[in-house]
Formats: sequence, structure tokens, C-alpha cells
Amino acid sequence: MLNKRYIKPIILCFGYLLTISCEDFVDLEPPNYKMVTETVFENDETAMAAITGIYNELFSSASFSNGYISSVTILAGMSSDIFETTSAMDTRYGPFQQNQISPRGTPDASANYELWSSAYNIIYMANSVLEGLSNSDQLSEETLTIAEGQARFIRAFTYFYLVNLYGDVPLVLTTDYSKNAVAPKDSAAKVHEQISTDLDLAISLLEEVGEYESLERTNINRFVVMALRARIYLYQQNWEKAEEWSSKVIDQASIYEILQDLDQVFLKNSREAIWQISPVPVGRRQTTYTREGYFFRGINSSRVVLSNDFVATISPEDKRLAHWVGYNSSREFYFPQKYKDGSSSGNITEYSMVLRLAEQYLIRAEARAMQGNLPGAISDLDKLRNRANLELIANTLPGISQEDLLEEIMEERKRELFSEWGHRWLDLKRLQKTAEVLKPIKPLWQDTDIFYPIPEEERAKNPNIEQNEGY
Repeated sequence: MLNKRYIKPIILCFGYLLTISCEDFVDLEPPNYKMVTETVFENDETAMAAITGIYNELFSSASFSNGYISSVTILAGMSSDIFETTSAMDTRYGPFQQNQISPRGTPDASANYELWSSAYNIIYMANSVLEGLSNSDQLSEETLTIAEGQARFIRAFTYFYLVNLYGDVPLVLTTDYSKNAVAPKDSAAKVHEQISTDLDLAISLLEEVGEYESLERTNINRFVVMALRARIYLYQQNWEKAEEWSSKVIDQASIYEILQDLDQVFLKNSREAIWQISPVPVGRRQTTYTREGYFFRGINSSRVVLSNDFVATISPEDKRLAHWVGYNSSREFYFPQKYKDGSSSGNITEYSMVLRLAEQYLIRAEARAMQGNLPGAISDLDKLRNRANLELIANTLPGISQEDLLEEIMEERKRELFSEWGHRWLDLKRLQKTAEVLKPIKPLWQDTDIFYPIPEEERAKNPNIEQNEGY
């Protein structure tokens, strides 16, 4: 357990580094943070506090991960068929809904830049930790191992979203400003290779870290890494490995379970949670709700809402409709209500969900179906259908074809994972169904819209970064 007196100074140290890194690749003079680095990595407690600083940053300032106005959850949800804006004149979210994002000078371009730059800021912080660990001779072997494993996971996790949202991106593995300032794009294949390398190393480094520190599911253990590894294998169409690694997580019945009460799923330290981000009390009021809860249930809920067409795909008997979908009768729109708290102060009841067990069942169902194990895939799918109060496929369609079963799995992913980390947008892209699904409802759709534009602010600083096709 960290001594609390260390945490604030170390976070401030990382705040200093982050202030420098906020310029991303701009050609600043090299920062003199040797003293900061030596202070952070002078003992085990301060080194682990540096990791805590990154966890806090994921909620407090990192736009891509904090569930707020420029997060993956909001922007990627707009890009798919899950969200829509209530105003035809909305200049921040409307372009994401129509997949017509501008690279420069508009509110949507600002949102895109906030997503991009905050992701690279987190990568910078992870790189700083990895470099500090490698240069320190004062830390215990246990701390070196755990801190490196967690930092590598965070870097891999962040690159996963960058490469899936933007395609080819600069692969930055150092804090060296002179290299970062001129870093060109690397191929998506190379980035994926680094993601896999970081995750495989993290699994080996965290081999003995199976439980959660102080029962809080906000720190990364080996099962967190395994869960993301299973997703990566699914995206790579390595069905055997996707099944193997999702099974490793599902089999941890003493730690994880599918909760029958839908209102308990998104509570802090829920047994369905594999990894969550804790709200960091901010401001004088010490607000302690998730950003997702505030965004969808608070003053912004009238700007981004659930698509009526999406809500229509949820049958009336599906318990998710009553428990996870809210309705504003005065404004006549639907909104996500997976998070129930959007206004508390000093009483944390919910953590922001990043990885949860339901996704692992869906990963394994798809992997099994692709390998021809239809009974196994049906069993996994029915685990969630049973929780949702839907008829079981094993009873109603025991002879379902592989093609139809895969379609059922995709529909179940849409209903189960909506408003969480852009799953639907990424699913449509990896399955090459973007045009098929989106073109009928988005008349301006072009095939090049599958990737967001590289922000022009970034290209102005670094002319070696080429713009994505179509922008």
C-alpha cells in the first residue's frame, strides 16, 4: 500500500512532465527532468506512485480515456450507428455522426485533436516510467517487474485505440524530444507488433499478480492484460488464440462472474469488472461520479443521445432496455444509463468500466464460431442472453448456421457493449461492414472515412506526418 504522502508530489512531478509533453512532437528545447526522474525512482513507493499518477491521468485529463466530451466512448460512438446528436447544427459531434471530420479549425477538429494528443501524452508518461525504471538501481525486483508490466500494458492499450482510429501512426517509444519531433508514421502492422510485444512482456512480468491491490479493480494484473490480449487476437483473426486467452480470464471464477443484476455491473469493483478507472475527486466539491455518468445524465445529455434505430433493435423483454437505457420524456430522446450517478460529491459508487467479463464471452463465442464449434459459441452467447432475459439460442435455434450465428454474435455485441469505448465502430471496421451498415443512414459516407484525420496542429509541428487519405 502506498504511503499517501508520496502520491501528490509524484503526481505533480508527472504533471510537470505532462506539461512538457502536451506539445507532443513540437520542437521544444530538451526538458531538464533528470532531477524529477531521480526523485520518482529513488524508492519503491515513489516508483509505484508514478504508476498511480498515470491511472489518475486517464480519468482527470486524458480526453481519449476519461469518458467525456472528446473520449473514444463519445466520438467513436458517434461515428457508428449507436449515437446521434439532437441538433442538426451541432458542429462538434455532427461531423463525427456524418463521418465528415475536419482536420483543422472547427469544433470537431478540436475534439479530434484532444483525443489524439491526450493519447500520446499517456504514451509519453508510460515511456517516462519505462525509462526511469531501466535507469534506476534503487528499486526492488518486485517493484521493477510490476511497474514495467503495468506501464507496458498502458502503452499497448493506448496504441490499440490510436492505430484502430487513425491507421498508421507514429510509434513513439522514447521521451527523446528530438526524435519525437520528426517521427513519421509507422505502419499499422508495426504498431500492432509493438502492442503484442508489450502485452506479451506484461503478461510474463505480471505472472504472479493475479489478485487486485486492496481489492480495487483499478490496478492492472495479469488477467487485465490477458483480456486485452484476447481482444487483439480476435482483431487479428487468430481464432484459436482468442479462444485460449479469453478462456484464461473466464476460468477465473473466484474473481469474475457475470452478474445477474444489471444495476450492479458498473458499480465500483464489480465482480464483472476486469479493469476500471476510478474517478479522481476534483475541485472544491470533490465530485466523485464518472464522466460517463455526468455526460449522459447531466447537462450534456441533450447533445449526444442514443439513436432511435439502435434502441429499436433492443426487444421489449430485454432487461437491458429497462436497466441500461433511459428516456427523457420532455425532450423525447433515449440515453445510456449504465452509470446511474452523474452528480454525487464525496461518495464514489461507480468506476468507469474499461474491460469486463461480458466482452470475453463475446470474444470466445466469435472465436469458437469461426472455428466451427457452434455449440460452444452458442453456450457463450446464451450466457449473456440468459442474463438479459432473452430466449436461449440453444432452445430456439439449435441448428443455426455458422453465418447466422456470427450475425447473432455481432448483434449481441452491439446490444451488450453500446456506449462503451467505441466497440461498435471498431467492430464495423474490423469486419469490413462500415459501408454496408453506415452508408444507408449516412449519405455522405466514403470508404476513406474509416480512419479519422491526423490533426493539422500535429502536422504543422511535424511535416513528416502524412495526412490520411480522403482529408
